[in-house]
Amino acid sequence: MRFLALAETLDRIESTTKRLEMVDLISKLLQVAEDDIRETVFLLQGKIAPDYEGIELGMAEKIAIRALSSLSGLREEAIESELVKKGDLGKIGEELLKSKKQASLFSEELTVRKVYESLVKIARTGGGGSQTRKLQLILDLLHSAEPLEVRYLLRIVTGKMRIGVADMTIVDSIAVAFGSKERSDDVERAYNIMPNLPELAYRAMAGGIDSLSTIRITPGIPIRSMLAERLPSLSEILDRMDGKFAIEYKYDGLRTQVHKMGTKVELFSRRLENITAQFPDIVKEIIENVKVDNAILDGEAVPYNMASNEMLPFQEISRRRGRKYDLNETIERIPVVLFLFDAMMLNGKSLMEIPYAERRLRLINSVKESSKIKVAKSRVVTDVESADKFFNEALEAGCEGIMAKSIEDKSVYKPGAREFLWIKYKREYQLEMEDTVDLVVVGAFGGQGKRSGGYGALLMAVYSEEEDMFKTICKLGSGFSDEQLESLPRMLKPYSISARDPRVESTMEADYWFSPSLVLEVKGAEITLSPTHTCCADVVRKGAGLAIRFPRFTGKWRSDKKAEDATNEGEILEMYHSQRKKILADNP
Repeated sequence: MRFLALAETLDRIESTTKRLEMVDLISKLLQVAEDDIRETVFLLQGKIAPDYEGIELGMAEKIAIRALSSLSGLREEAIESELVKKGDLGKIGEELLKSKKQASLFSEELTVRKVYESLVKIARTGGGGSQTRKLQLILDLLHSAEPLEVRYLLRIVTGKMRIGVADMTIVDSIAVAFGSKERSDDVERAYNIMPNLPELAYRAMAGGIDSLSTIRITPGIPIRSMLAERLPSLSEILDRMDGKFAIEYKYDGLRTQVHKMGTKVELFSRRLENITAQFPDIVKEIIENVKVDNAILDGEAVPYNMASNEMLPFQEISRRRGRKYDLNETIERIPVVLFLFDAMMLNGKSLMEIPYAERRLRLINSVKESSKIKVAKSRVVTDVESADKFFNEALEAGCEGIMAKSIEDKSVYKPGAREFLWIKYKREYQLEMEDTVDLVVVGAFGGQGKRSGGYGALLMAVYSEEEDMFKTICKLGSGFSDEQLESLPRMLKPYSISARDPRVESTMEADYWFSPSLVLEVKGAEITLSPTHTCCADVVRKGAGLAIRFPRFTGKWRSDKKAEDATNEGEILEMYHSQRKKILADNP
């Protein structure tokens, strides 16, 4: 298939904000992709491999600028200047090629396969002279590209697709292309245990949607983590759990999925990134203390002061992320303890369909606890007093709260699901809006005074699972240190876009817009009705949404979460109603 066909589809997707139109466009593309369907879906995502394989293009923006300069004859400095103004190298390249288009430039038609294979070569090119070789590879593609193709080639190689296609949109597109919209749940179930959309699209094309039911969990391929709902009181949790539940420490660390395959161990984050190289100490503990040949386990890696036997703040473990140098020194300085709380596979057998209590028992029997690997502390409770006592024990131990887990027969492990089988209850729920929420940066406003030249406030949003949209909930300008404020432009630069992302719903016009990516932890005084923000618009009151009053940044960058993992609209609505109940109870 010609790469131009993919580029034209991407262009049409970019021009719409309607998810159904996106699904229609992608499903039609998949139906004609045939032998190139895997490559087509990868390029649609702006990737060359699943996240869990850890293969990235690794092309710096400067190399792409150099290639565009060589192709167009315009000086690199002039292109950089345009990039500052427009923020989109792909659009700049398209416009330059339109103005300088010559028939002789197009040496051959680009195909999806040729583009994909060239990008794989770029990713695998390393060592001395690698930048020159990467430059030549991208130049070869650009020489054969039409202007529209240039737009998306440059966006893909620089990691800035900017078209707002979420994984769930592609899931629906696969269902529509090779079955019907009603089969989306079947595709999503397969995606939850094998988060590789190109492979799912190929299998659905080759064998129909029914063929996806044969997919099984496999060590080495992470499954999407099961998630928890929240409730504001232990009494409500007890009612929801029919008077009996397991209560477990909620550790404030990095969600870590462990895959053991003989003497090989791989670790994955909640975002399904392979983080094995960053935690060799955990790998060693798994090899020595997990007593089965192969396993898939769920846990939390918590920074720990081994001398005082105390848990450290979450921010400490973030200093271990992405480290390539001085790792041994960092391991000594910031040790971690892995607290395991679930087992999805043991000895090659899936445990996801058996109840939580039995999974936990098998986990306990499979792990030899040490100073650096433990099973999460848990007990069964049947009354609020016992639950409250355990909750306070968890706080005293340094946890952020507790997890309540169903022990009924229905308490299976549901990858990717957020259900009331698990309910989180944190320290801050005892107050009104002292609970933290995880919000996504979608825009920013120019600063004044000492913040002049930077960002004065960020426009923050929650995620709507039903609509696959991000809804604004507050402007955030408090809680940042001077150093954090200075770092914001650098941290947000990779996500900068020239106009509001099609997946962002906002009545406010920000000075700067960003693709929904960066997640921050935020606290606030209370949740109030808002005539401005779009979170839960018209749900509580016609013409009003919900907003967080007096929001402030806690200092915690949630790099372990994707934008879609942020606090969702339903959680905010539940918190608002719980808050209103408390206000009414306190003011009879």
